[in-house]
Amino acid sequence: MQTPRHALPQLVLAQAQKEITHNEALTRIDALLHPVVEARLGTPPAALTSAQSGQCWLVDANASGDWQTRENEIAYWTGESWRFLVPTDGMLVRDRLSYNMLIFKNNDWISGPMIADPAGGLNIDAECRTALVLLLAHLRLTGLLSF
Repeated sequence: MQTPRHALPQLVLAQAQKEITHNEALTRIDALLHPVVEARLGTPPAALTSAQSGQCWLVDANASGDWQTRENEIAYWTGESWRFLVPTDGMLVRDRLSYNMLIFKNNDWISGPMIADPAGGLNIDAECRTALVLLLAHLRLTGLLSF
């Protein structure tokens, strides 16, 4: 048995070795709680060690190796092996490389648009322009807009 949204394994009545199922659920929760991905890659990073356990990547299209057929999934390194998490519509992750928030929508990870700071114009309102620049900077910092 699994939970409906993130396929977390559930304990069943009279199950032997419950700790295995429980630990697998904790591993998945660890990846899904405030998720951060290192980057989006098509091939697994080489020579990962146990010190890098807990790191996640988004699997890119046409992935190869251990990631083959895992497009758009979150690859979670446990220190010994990969776990793959299937995203659901509306799921958010932060991309550590670009520092953008990505949202899973229509079977793809998308980021907010890139909006330039205001420049030029015939009638310039300096106070309004300053407020817009600060607002855009804040939205970029939170990852809601691309840098």
